[in-house]
Amino acid sequence: MILPSPDYRGKVRDIYYIDADRMLLVASDRISAFDVIFAERIAGKGEALTAISCAWFKALRQSPLPESLDFQDHLITDRLEDFPEPFCQEEALRGQSVLVQRCQRIDFECIVRGYLAGSAYKEYRRSGKFLDHSLPAGLGAGDRLPVPIFTPTTKADNGHDLPIERRAMQKELGPLAERLETISLAIFDFAAGKLARQGLLLLDTKFEFGLLGEKIVLIDEILTPDSSRLREADDSSTNPLSSKLDKQFLRHYLEGLNWNKEPPPPPLPPEIVEETRQLYQHARKRIIAALS
Repeated sequence: MILPSPDYRGKVRDIYYIDADRMLLVASDRISAFDVIFAERIAGKGEALTAISCAWFKALRQSPLPESLDFQDHLITDRLEDFPEPFCQEEALRGQSVLVQRCQRIDFECIVRGYLAGSAYKEYRRSGKFLDHSLPAGLGAGDRLPVPIFTPTTKADNGHDLPIERRAMQKELGPLAERLETISLAIFDFAAGKLARQGLLLLDTKFEFGLLGEKIVLIDEILTPDSSRLREADDSSTNPLSSKLDKQFLRHYLEGLNWNKEPPPPPLPPEIVEETRQLYQHARKRIIAALS
């Protein structure tokens, strides 16, 4: 059968609004970097992201996180047979789609950093700090921070998300901002502990949240190669941020090109597409093994 066009198409996800309470989230094989969508597709990427996110949602439900955090996730089911008509008949959706609760999205991304990488490292080199976090002198790229830090950004449907200080988020959200920070740091700590048993370091990650009434709901994807930086604990590479476990591999390749990170994107060579495909499958295997 041919599905109708999605009600919303994001950078890499398609959304079908089922009713006032539910929606179907489809992880495509599209890939984006620096908020730009590429023409090439990464086979199996959607299935990998869906499997990883669902494994984390289920692990968090069984985790020892304190009930005082008072949040839930949006996952209803990842079983095709339990999807409503006509989606339950579309075999192409199996493995890369989830039925979730519809929430009022909170328009901030909740980023937690355990290591100095990405934009945080660039700003640290310039000013010795990042946003409203003072950091010790002498840190290098990829160094572990004394404690994980919460560094939110704006949430943009189009264009680039922008880092903001926590007080700006607090001004917008009030006491909710502190609750999101506490929850994000707790999930990060839980996830980092799980991954460490598989010899993986969680450098940083982003979470997104919504509201269902007054209940905080963890939404979107979580702790995937798209939303996180991961590294082998015993990686002896001369580049401390090199990894074949997350999308940073593609970003490193693109930063070596003469491209301004604005549309249109450059074409991806077949060998880069294949290496990217392999990293998603490798990350899927390693992360799910950490949760077994």
